[in-house]
Amino acid sequence: MDGNATTKHRNASLLSVTSTVAPRVTTSEQIDAKLAPALKRLRLPKGLLQRVAGIHERRNWDGEEGFEDAAVAAGRRALAEAGVRPEQVGLLINTSVTRKHLEPSVAVRLHHGLGLPSSAVNFDIANACLGFVNGMSLAAQMIDSGQIQYAVVIDGEDADEIQLNTIERLSRDGIDREDFMAEFASLTLGSGAAAAVLGPSDAHPEGHRLIGGVTRAATEFHDVCVGSVEGMFTDAKALLKGGLDLVVSAWKEATGDWNWKRMDRYILHQVSDVHINAIVKAIGLDRSRVPLTYPRFGNVGPASIPMTLAEEAPTLNRGDRVLMMGVGSGLNTSMMELAW
Repeated sequence: MDGNATTKHRNASLLSVTSTVAPRVTTSEQIDAKLAPALKRLRLPKGLLQRVAGIHERRNWDGEEGFEDAAVAAGRRALAEAGVRPEQVGLLINTSVTRKHLEPSVAVRLHHGLGLPSSAVNFDIANACLGFVNGMSLAAQMIDSGQIQYAVVIDGEDADEIQLNTIERLSRDGIDREDFMAEFASLTLGSGAAAAVLGPSDAHPEGHRLIGGVTRAATEFHDVCVGSVEGMFTDAKALLKGGLDLVVSAWKEATGDWNWKRMDRYILHQVSDVHINAIVKAIGLDRSRVPLTYPRFGNVGPASIPMTLAEEAPTLNRGDRVLMMGVGSGLNTSMMELAW
């Protein structure tokens, strides 16, 4: 299966990737304490977030800095590290799931905050947890075509409101075990921000080439994980099985064009122990090459892949092969190779 779902890039490189880590730590023990009456009534043990999901803490904003300000801060650092001036940017893509309102786009606030020129195209791409990878792919295609020289792909997430709403709802009388587990995933979410700058490879031999990748869809599962600021409701078994089948199918289909068996690093979307362990086992990844950030940051949605890549960047060597990959609600999967 080829067509639009398989992409190879000719002249696009990642020039920088940065993250803004939210300052306030919320431990899983703190969430357990708030839910203690509900856990007791439902006869559920404490420590499920740690033992089942492997999430010991997540980050939240402290009230002084929100997700948009944090994204702008990440974007400014990414531009500085890339050596690209704001007036050189031709494209800004915001990939945040979080938004304060339906319109205008989040991108316009970030465009203004970064001081980008009026000639810089700006818009949002929303595709659950895969938005950042999709944004990088689209930006690379526009660089390949010569339409733009430099692009900023950016993301800011705020899990504070959904956490508070979920804890309040799960503490109500009438909530049963099934209700509790349907919202369990909401308790794994965290806040954070990230940004990447992309540019032409021929002008930046020091950059990290975007080689290409694949995307695949299994949209028959469009209703197994549905979320808003009010809460995220998940059929965990169907989500895991559907997502795993999709990843395995895409991986097998990709073997004709790609050899991803021996990558130097696998930057997976950060969900939980259950999901990571299942993917590692199903496609035979070397677990030592799969860095984890969800134990400290939780699931930061589309920001989790670039945040993890930003953490790993200092340990990568020139010539290392890096594969970014994940599954997003809907369901969709994306895999993109970088030549570091």
